[in-house]
Amino acid sequence: MNTSCKEIQLNGAPVIEMKAGGYLAIIAPTVGSNIARLRDCKNKIEILRYHKENPIKKLTANPETYGLPTLYIPNRLNHGVLKVSDATYQFPVNESRFQNYIHGFLHKRNDTVIEMTTEDGKAIARTQYIYDEKDLYFEYFPVKFQADYEFILDEEGMHYNFTLTNLSDKQMPYGVCNHAAFRAPFTKKGKGKDIRLQIPAVKRCILNDRQLPTGEVRELSAYDEQYVKGTKHVIKSPINNDMYTVTTGELDGKPFYGAIMTDSISGKRICYEVDETFKFFIVWNDRGTKDYFCPEPMSWMIDAPNLDLPAEETGYIELAPNESKTVKEHIFTA
Repeated sequence: MNTSCKEIQLNGAPVIEMKAGGYLAIIAPTVGSNIARLRDCKNKIEILRYHKENPIKKLTANPETYGLPTLYIPNRLNHGVLKVSDATYQFPVNESRFQNYIHGFLHKRNDTVIEMTTEDGKAIARTQYIYDEKDLYFEYFPVKFQADYEFILDEEGMHYNFTLTNLSDKQMPYGVCNHAAFRAPFTKKGKGKDIRLQIPAVKRCILNDRQLPTGEVRELSAYDEQYVKGTKHVIKSPINNDMYTVTTGELDGKPFYGAIMTDSISGKRICYEVDETFKFFIVWNDRGTKDYFCPEPMSWMIDAPNLDLPAEETGYIELAPNESKTVKEHIFTA
């Protein structure tokens, strides 16, 4: 496979096609720079959930459940309220069932392509979004910022860097989550029931009936230990927002911080490594009846800005004016 990085049309939309090191990736700038497709072509592993017939149409209609979207402001806010050290903002309630605001807005925006290039066997793409008065959500959240996305594809898989910069004169709440939708099964002849998920969970964060934290953090049960041992089934039975604090685990005898997905029959693995800004993982599988599951790394706990808990427990932080913060992620097969 030749190394390339170029714009192509998919479902009538411009996307970035990246090829390098035996991997293929498609980035969708018009849908929040979602990593719409990631494939290990050598081993025939379809890593992320991708609709081959109508990929961009499906992604646009369901931006949280295809590919790898980056969420800001992530997770749920109780009744849409967002409390910052210097202000309180009110978002529209868009989860009527639980009366919360959910998932944020950044993953639905039309981003600008800054660069597409190749270098030393790597395909590199950079996109950007400026959030300001022109955005419809500015009436709810008048805090100008810049989002920068960097994608580097090589023989070691996808390296993804995401940067937020506060362009305002206000404090900016900093919370990031990737609602990553991994395919089940991810091998051509595999079965979803054979996939096992491993997450280095430490404590379980308890949620109430509105899917918001109660503030209670429990020791792991026998059920929770399945994640630690890498024996957790991800298809057929529902997983409804299992949320954990996490620590550094292990991959082939080396330290590894993130999630590992294994096809128990073939032994093929997808490894989703994130940096330690992501203090939590939450797992959801849409009732377990579909062809995907979502192990989602989160920098802050659900509803973190509103919780009456110490910031070191919730992961809540703010960016001062002109301050930036970058998170790094790495997805590869093994």
